[in-house]
Parts: sequence; structure tokens; C-alpha cells
Amino acid sequence: MDSFELNKIIGAILGTLLFVMGVGFLAESIYHPSATGPGYALPEPEGGGEEGGGEEAPAVSIGTLLAAADATQGADQAKKCGACHDLSEANANKTGPGLYDVVERVIGSHPGFAYSAVMQEHQAAGDTWTYDHLNQFLLSPKAHMPGTKMTFAGVKNDQERANIIAFLSTLSASPKPFPAPEDAAPADEPSGEPAASSEEPAVSSAEPAASSEEPAASSESATSSEPPASSAESAASEASSAAQ
Repeated sequence: MDSFELNKIIGAILGTLLFVMGVGFLAESIYHPSATGPGYALPEPEGGGEEGGGEEAPAVSIGTLLAAADATQGADQAKKCGACHDLSEANANKTGPGLYDVVERVIGSHPGFAYSAVMQEHQAAGDTWTYDHLNQFLLSPKAHMPGTKMTFAGVKNDQERANIIAFLSTLSASPKPFPAPEDAAPADEPSGEPAASSEEPAVSSAEPAASSEEPAASSESATSSEPPASSAESAASEASSAAQ
């Protein structure tokens, strides 16, 4: 192949590229997209934009949730956990650490498992897997412990999460007792005392009524002063008769 034929091939390739680019520029100038109507504002996602930002707090306390939890249903719902964790007494490490006797166990302390830095910090602090810690972690692992290796998105349904935790509590030779549910808000006490105090103005209002009777009594004293006037008139009449 001589240089003339090679130049023709290169020229054809460059010409094709220039033609494609030209068609693209022409198409963009003719069919330039533009907004022609009102748009729809998509709702912003809840929570922070950064990964793990803003911890999700359960709306109901774990004690209240566990009071209505069903460990039998939790055993079925926890099958998803068995894909990465050993739930048997063997308690072997898989993708995640074994979960037998996990309740009240020191966080990040299962032997032989390479924990993340955040788990090691909890271990150094002596934190344990309380029912509340388990509840918040299973709600959103990355929100509760940013930097954890666990990629599970979490269990958002409160009842399902409580069932799973109730099942995990049974994985022990001596299951730990559930925390007490939060007390319901006390009912309003009957307002007997305000009603009694409301009677006081009525009693006090009677006193001005009694005091208003005093001017009437004083008017009677004015009428009682009339006899001296009549006795003066009789004395005058006697004096006039004597003068005659």
C-alpha cells in the first residue's frame, strides 16, 4: 500500500468524523430542548443528603414494641438475617458475626470477626447490644453507626423489627427480660378544686349584698329621728296657748 492510498483512507475517516460532528451540531441547533410548560417539583428526600447523615429515631419505644412482639413471626422474618449471620448455637462467623446470645453482648466483641472502626470504638467504650441499641441499629445501620460494614438497608416496619428482636432474645440459654413499656399519658384529674374555688366569688358577692342593706337600716334611723320634731311642735303649741 503506497502513501497515496493510505492518505485516502485517513482522509475518509476524518471526513466521516467531521460529517457526524456536523450533523450533531445541526441537530442540536434545530431541536434544542426547552421547557414549554409548568414543571413538577419532586419532593426532597427525608434526612440529610450525605450518607449516614442524621440518625433515624424510632417513633415508639422498644419496650412498647416488644410488649406486642411475636417471636414466632420474628423467626420467620429473621431468615433474611441468616444469609449473613449464624443464628445457631455454633455462633460461627460468616459475612457477619454470629448472633447467638447477642442481646447484652459487648458491641464488636465476637471472637474472630474483623469489625469496623466504629464497632471497635463501641467495644472500647464497653457499650452493649441493649434492646434499644438493637432497635436503632436494625432501623438503619448506617444512620445509627456511620462507617459500619453492614450494607443492610434496615427494617423500617416497627412491628416486624420488634418481632425480629424478640426472636433474637430467644437465642440464648438465659434470655434477657424485655424493658418495661412506657407508661401511657395520665388522664386529666377531675377539676373538683377549681369548681370549689369558683364558688368563693359567689359567697363574696353575697357580702356586698348584705352590706348594701346597711344604708337601708340607716334610713330607718332617720325616720326614728322624727319623734323629736313632733315633740318640738307640741312644745311650740303649748307656748302659744300660754301666750294667749
